Amino acid sequence: MRTDSTTTPEATAGGDTAPGSTTGTGPKDVVVRTVLAAFTALEQLVGGLGTAVLALGVLLWLALSAVTVPIGVGLLLATGALRALHRLAHRERERLGRWGPEVVAPEPPPDGLRAALRDPTTRRELRWLARHGTLGLLLGLVAFLLPIAAVRDVTFPLWWRLVPSDATSTSLGFGVAHSWTAAASVSLLGVAWAAVILGLTPGMAGLQARPGRSLLAVGPDADLSLRVAELTATRAAALDAHATELRRIERSLHDGTQNRIVTVTVLLGAARRMVARDPSGAEELLERAQSAAEQALAELRTVSRSILPPVLADRGLAGALSGLAANCAVPCRTDVEAPQRCAASVEATAYFVVAEALTNIAKHSGAASAAVTVRGRGGRLFLRIEDDGRGGADEDEGSGLTGIRRRVAAHDGTLTVASPPGGPTVLEVDLPAGS
Repeated sequence: MRTDSTTTPEATAGGDTAPGSTTGTGPKDVVVRTVLAAFTALEQLVGGLGTAVLALGVLLWLALSAVTVPIGVGLLLATGALRALHRLAHRERERLGRWGPEVVAPEPPPDGLRAALRDPTTRRELRWLARHGTLGLLLGLVAFLLPIAAVRDVTFPLWWRLVPSDATSTSLGFGVAHSWTAAASVSLLGVAWAAVILGLTPGMAGLQARPGRSLLAVGPDADLSLRVAELTATRAAALDAHATELRRIERSLHDGTQNRIVTVTVLLGAARRMVARDPSGAEELLERAQSAAEQALAELRTVSRSILPPVLADRGLAGALSGLAANCAVPCRTDVEAPQRCAASVEATAYFVVAEALTNIAKHSGAASAAVTVRGRGGRLFLRIEDDGRGGADEDEGSGLTGIRRRVAAHDGTLTVASPPGGPTVLEVDLPAGS
């Protein structure tokens, strides 16, 4: 599902954004899911092509180092190649993490040649390098060429008269078209390419990613103390965020709703005592009591909605964010592309992040416009909130960024803030979609 809308403060909270999509079982839903999966796989394969080209380069670098060892140059080349290998492996872990479960990195491997030869992490990275620089490169090239061949052959009947009479008519390099019938038959090959894309590219993407997920992750002999420490820190942040939220709810109920209810109680008691001697005064007190009760009810609804906004269940993340943008004091554009619903806690966190960020923009940025972009792919949810304000946002100055970071860390996600003086301010959030 993709929504792209621009809202202003005058727009209604409802907007025209479609509600979050749900998984259907009809033929149309199956076709949509198949096409989306194929396009996602193509994007993943082409992204893997980039690291595969670099892997081939590092592989050749290492081969050159081995060949030139007798003349004394190979040892110097090997040290640089090992550093390049470690950086490339780190980049591949980040890429795979964007398309699926996180690839937990082991402890940093050594750069020294002798230590690296004995290091199990380096040996696993070398095995990945050999596979990704060969099979991964081949799969990426196929994925890059398949759409080109499909478009070329499907559209061939539209421009076949413009090519030389002896030119090859198919993308496979054989056959020459001399009639409309022959030209039309070429389009059947393009349809076959499209079928291959829809049917095989998801499996190709999995095959390309498999060596990285098995060889670049923490091995059975790795020390998990760093990961345990990281999870302990995120658990502490989650508990802290939970306690902060409970205190906020308690303050809202105590300072707002409770005082309203006390007022209602006092007014009702005064009205009961005035009924006999001053009916008109009692009626006035009852009206004030009713007004106070309505205000208490409105405040209670506001508090309950801040815990888990009902709009998330009713209209999905896209509709909820559209409502936030419509109520923002700064004109805000939303662009949400999330083919599948995320876990309820993740959607609630994303809603909180956007709500807090838009509040900060309206209060502190002096911006003329803002934009919220959401993408859901590969089991991850990516958020980007940006504005054209004055910049200079600082977590240490009570800007609300600390609360956002704690919420995101509770889901083992990441928050990146870029806010140079003079702007713009950009917040990027990466969340696991199913946690």
